Amino acid sequence: MARRIALTVLALVLVVGVLAGIKGLQISALASQGKSFVPPPEAVTVAPVKVDHWQPIVTAVGTVAAAQGVTVGAEATGVVREIAFESGAVVRRGAPLIEIDSATERAELLAAQARAQLATANLARTRRLLEVGANAAAELDAAVAETKQAEAQVASIRAVLAKKSVRAPFGGRLGIRQVSLGEFVADGAPIVSLQQFDPIHVDLSLPQQWLARLEAGQAVQITSDGLAGAPMRGALTTINPDVDRTTRNVGLRTTLSNRDGRLRPGMFVDVSVVFPEKRRVLAIPATAVLHAPYGDSVFIVERARKGQRGHVVRQQFVRLGETRGDFVAVASGLQAGQPVVTSGAFKLRPGAAVDIRNELAPEAELAPKPTDT
Repeated sequence: MARRIALTVLALVLVVGVLAGIKGLQISALASQGKSFVPPPEAVTVAPVKVDHWQPIVTAVGTVAAAQGVTVGAEATGVVREIAFESGAVVRRGAPLIEIDSATERAELLAAQARAQLATANLARTRRLLEVGANAAAELDAAVAETKQAEAQVASIRAVLAKKSVRAPFGGRLGIRQVSLGEFVADGAPIVSLQQFDPIHVDLSLPQQWLARLEAGQAVQITSDGLAGAPMRGALTTINPDVDRTTRNVGLRTTLSNRDGRLRPGMFVDVSVVFPEKRRVLAIPATAVLHAPYGDSVFIVERARKGQRGHVVRQQFVRLGETRGDFVAVASGLQAGQPVVTSGAFKLRPGAAVDIRNELAPEAELAPKPTDT
């Protein structure tokens, strides 16, 4: 019985040993295969570092301001008898807007004109009498003064009547009407907003370090989310003579044509001030840059070493400059003509083999024009 048990245990040990040996051989084979495994090359697109010449541009947020803009108000007190405009209408200078009741002033004008006529007749009579010595010179002086007073009273009433008729001080577009027929308005009560859109101003501020390079007439470009089409172009027209003591910024005003009325007072826009000189830059597509907390980098494509075929990549850290369109300027880290990976870089590691497939590369542009789909 003991002999049987011993034989059974020995058989089990042999079986387990054989199985362990087989498994060990399998693991060793897999490990050797892993060491010799070479991953297939990754498909990427490549573009050379491009030498270009860019005009320096400084950007800021601007506020649109009308060339002329007021809220037209009543100049006299009274009841509105006539409204001669529609909300949103375009009017010319001097166009009538509202008429305020002037019946009392017209009656007073008739009385004042009658007094003026009487004073004028008395003055003529006094002069004739003085010529024949029938009165004194003092009576003539009194008649002259009375005539002037009567004429001044007529002019005063006419001035009040003129204020009863409110007219547009300049040409432009009207806003929403703020009065109604029969409404009693006080002196200074708002009637309607009037804005002149063409030309139009855009006000902005830039840090004081740009002041020495700014001059009237410099080109500017205006863009905004609310503006469809190409950027609007204008010119720098005014530079404030003083710098704000709190922000150390200098105030600027640009003027541009606005015939189509796309810009409205109060809008905020992005303003790019373009400097005339050009500077040399090294530019790469922005898609080539890998952004990370420890720095920005790109992958440079190089020939594989001896004994290897194809291309491999090397990671290079770079310092970036301004972005323009689909491109970004490289301040340091790259040289002109070096090929960099422009798409597919996220799946690479240093030394990885790559398969260049530039037929898949999207076209990068300095001034891209995306289309709505």
